[in-house]
Formats: sequence, C-alpha cells, structure tokens
Amino acid sequence: MDLPEHALDISGLVKTYPAGKTTPEKKALKGVDLVVRRGSMFGLLGPNGAGKSTLINVLAGLTRKTSGSVKIWGRDIDERPRDARAALGVVPQELAADVFFTPKESLEVQAGLYGVPKNERRTGELLEALGLSDKANAYVRQLSGGMKRRLMVAKALVHQPPVLILDEPTAGVDVELRRQLWTYVRKLNAEGVTIVLTTHYLEEAQELCDTIAIINRGEVVACEPTGQLLQRMDTRNVVITPAEPLGVAPSLQGFETKLRSGGAFSVTYRTGQSSVEQVLAAVRASGLHIKDLATEDPDLEDVFLALTYGDPNAGDPTKD
Repeated sequence: MDLPEHALDISGLVKTYPAGKTTPEKKALKGVDLVVRRGSMFGLLGPNGAGKSTLINVLAGLTRKTSGSVKIWGRDIDERPRDARAALGVVPQELAADVFFTPKESLEVQAGLYGVPKNERRTGELLEALGLSDKANAYVRQLSGGMKRRLMVAKALVHQPPVLILDEPTAGVDVELRRQLWTYVRKLNAEGVTIVLTTHYLEEAQELCDTIAIINRGEVVACEPTGQLLQRMDTRNVVITPAEPLGVAPSLQGFETKLRSGGAFSVTYRTGQSSVEQVLAAVRASGLHIKDLATEDPDLEDVFLALTYGDPNAGDPTKD
C-alpha cells in the first residue's frame, strides 16, 4: 500500500457554534486550509481562543464540523471515519486518568478499545520508553502529574498511529521531564511518525518543528517552514554596551531603544530602511562611546506576537 503524501489534508474547514439563549453564534473555524506533510514535525500555534482546540477536536471526532473536508492519512473523515481516527493518536491538554487502574491495565484496556490483538500489544515497551516501568502496577491516582502526562502519551500510541497530536504536552511539567519527553518524540518522528504539536512554549516549537502554522481568530495567518517564517520579520536589534553603564535608554532619532541589564541598551531597526552602520553612527552622534555590541535576529515569539497581536507589516514580506 502506498503511503500518502500528506498526513493531514484540511480544506475549507468551518465550524460554527449556533447561537444560544444568551450567547451569539460563534464561528470558531473560518475556512481553514492546512496541509501537514507526512513525516514532519509540525507546530500549530495560536493564542487562547484562536481555534486550535476546535480543530483538534474535529480531527479526533469529538466535534462535528460544519463544512469543509478533512483527510487523516489519506482517509476522509466523512467517508471512512473509523479508518481515519485509527490513524490518529491524540494526547489532550487536560489530564484524564483512569485512577482505579494501574498504568499497565490502562494501556491494555486502551489497546483493547482499538482492537489490538493481545499478541501485538506493546504495553511493556511503551511503559519502558516513557519511564513508567517501575510504576506499571501502581494505581494511576498515585502517579505525579508528570507521570500521568507520560501515561497519556503511551495511551495515544497503543495502536501505533502514524499521526500523533500533542496538545500542550509539557504544560506544567518540570524541565527534566520536558527533556525526556522531547527525546522520545524526536525518536518517534525519526521512525516516521508525523507529529503535530501545540505549545505555548514558543522556543520549543522553534527548536523542534520543521514547519509551523499560526492560527488566529479561526483563520490560518501563516503556514511555512520555520526558517522561512522567522524571515518574515524585517526588524533586527543591535545591543550596545557603552563604556559607561546607563540608567536610562538614550534617545536616538529614527530608532527605538530599550534599556538592558548591566547598563546596556538595544536599538531596533528595520532592515529595509536602515543598517547597522546607521545605528552605530546614531549612537556615536549621541556622544556615547561603544565598549561592545552584538546583533539579535528575531525569534518565533516576535513573529507570533506580530501576526496575532498587531504589526501591520508582519505577515507581508513585501513590506519593508
């Protein structure tokens, strides 16, 4: 059987919640078009209320779409709903644990729900991979929050889905658990599993994802390779360390300045309008002597804030 080119293929997806007695009609998704390439590590970002959870719930079969088409692993969710959902594993944001089961029992029950034959189940392998072997026979209610989150990842993988959605998987977990989880997720991705990640830790998305989509107010406002997305911002910072530490940022005509720690300051400029040389000339003209300097490129947080909260030039690479 040929593998599909796209793990997810979403076209014109609309979800409208009807008006209630006290609430107006709400269009949570407004014609979303999104393609996730097979084998990618795909980031789905957006502010609270942007439509990410609604989109995931449509994929998982928890919310019925209003219109549009959705294919999971080449299988249309209307024409082949069971096959489509069988290709998907979802780790939800909320912790949902079977508190009266042990982790081992939870995985066995989950595998049974997916119809995985007993001789094909990977309960021990999954528990070991996610660092839960020593808790295999403890009650889930005795596990820490981080352990419960790892158990949810294991449950999403019992049927070996080719597509795994991680919805805020590291929310509220410590640094070490986050590191362990990402090591395992990278391993899954290297083995061919397509990963779709939502996170509020933008540095994680920038480091892990090869492609990132940003959704805002029910619409996809960007979907590009991570490096290309970062290039959308045409602003740069020059961080100046003056010979004498400053208590306030200097005023430089035509540039935005901000005080940094240790008496240094940053100067923000647009690459299409100014250059580092012009920044340095303005600093010298102000009478300051430069001890050291460094340049900073924009990070994903800069792009995210600009696209979702307001820089009219962001998202339009033709504007300087």
